[in-house]
Amino acid sequence: MASRIKDISLAPQGMQKIEWAAKHMPVLNGIVADMKRDQSLKGLKAAVSVHLEAKTAYLAKMLAESGAEVYCTGSNPLSTQDDVAAALSQCGVHVFATHGCTPEEYHADLCSVLSCVPDVMIDDGGDMLSILHEEHPEWAANLRGGCEETTTGVIRIRNRAKAGKLNFPMFSINDADCKHLFDNRYGTGQSVWDGIMRTTNLTVAGSTVVVAGYGWCGKGVSMRAKALGAKVIVTEVDSVKAIEAVMDGFSVMPMDEAARLGDIFITVTGCDGVVTTRHMLSMKDGAILCNAGHFDVEVDVAGLRAMAKQSMEIRKNIEGFVLENGKTVYLLGEGRLVNLACGDGHPVEIMDMSFALQAACTLRMAQEGKNMKPDLYEVPRDIDQEVAMRKLKALGVTIDTLTPEQEAYLHG
Repeated sequence: MASRIKDISLAPQGMQKIEWAAKHMPVLNGIVADMKRDQSLKGLKAAVSVHLEAKTAYLAKMLAESGAEVYCTGSNPLSTQDDVAAALSQCGVHVFATHGCTPEEYHADLCSVLSCVPDVMIDDGGDMLSILHEEHPEWAANLRGGCEETTTGVIRIRNRAKAGKLNFPMFSINDADCKHLFDNRYGTGQSVWDGIMRTTNLTVAGSTVVVAGYGWCGKGVSMRAKALGAKVIVTEVDSVKAIEAVMDGFSVMPMDEAARLGDIFITVTGCDGVVTTRHMLSMKDGAILCNAGHFDVEVDVAGLRAMAKQSMEIRKNIEGFVLENGKTVYLLGEGRLVNLACGDGHPVEIMDMSFALQAACTLRMAQEGKNMKPDLYEVPRDIDQEVAMRKLKALGVTIDTLTPEQEAYLHG
């Protein structure tokens, strides 16, 4: 089994993590049960690039058990867990990933996965999609289509589709109700604060938290900060989202104003240059900077490093920077995804829903992708509804159904 991992001796520890996740993913297990029985993906190659930790590993393992030959890597150099990668390589999956890899190694791992010439793919952030369009289009020769997990990746695909430069169909997993309403809001909301608190060991209550961006992820981060006792300031460029933040009880102002007030800054916009060196110079001594968007461009880390008079590692995943004005600001997880660079990512039960969508949409693409035009597609409504119903069942919740008369009244 071809793989590039750090240390195979870590596999037993990683397998414990995967088995724990498996016990708390009833929706994915239910979706995949028929796929495994029927060997629905037999004869197909699947390329997977998602943050490589226990939940992702279990998804890849389930695809392999459904008959696919699976090639897997991470979607962020700091989110890969080496013990999980080692364990996954013992589960019939080709794994190319190590924690803390260089940009060159990260790119090489993506290429190692894609060079299998996949039939289906699961992407997270759009890096695989970019390689297949800009560097190695020949590796997409057999590709029926794929799925994209994140807001950032969907933006990249949508722009490519609008320009007529998308070469195969893709499902927008991020826009599914069972993804953005739960994964983005409750998953990001909890995991971001898990990463921050685990890393800093500081009290959130009474602090002033600045959340840049009030999309579904920003809503979750803000809601959890408020529940932890923080005063929350939201910065936005979208007037509708800004009004929503105000009506949800948060202060809203430009970053130039918020920079002087915040104790903890969390970017979650999907854009770059959100917190700049200008903002950093006006921050309090001891301000904490972190990012919860996909790429490490929302906080100007390069500018911070260039401007700082001195930098030092304070503790694991915390780097201090002494600025020209004598103040020190702290950066968590190198400005990469704080919930994964400094934690274990989203809770298992939340990713259960997202990865159930991934598995079901991968099967749908395998079945129908050849007949779909290159474009960005919404997740089919029947798949979204099935995931929701399975989640309700797992929670022991039942709901009403419409009577024939009600159906007639609504749709007649």
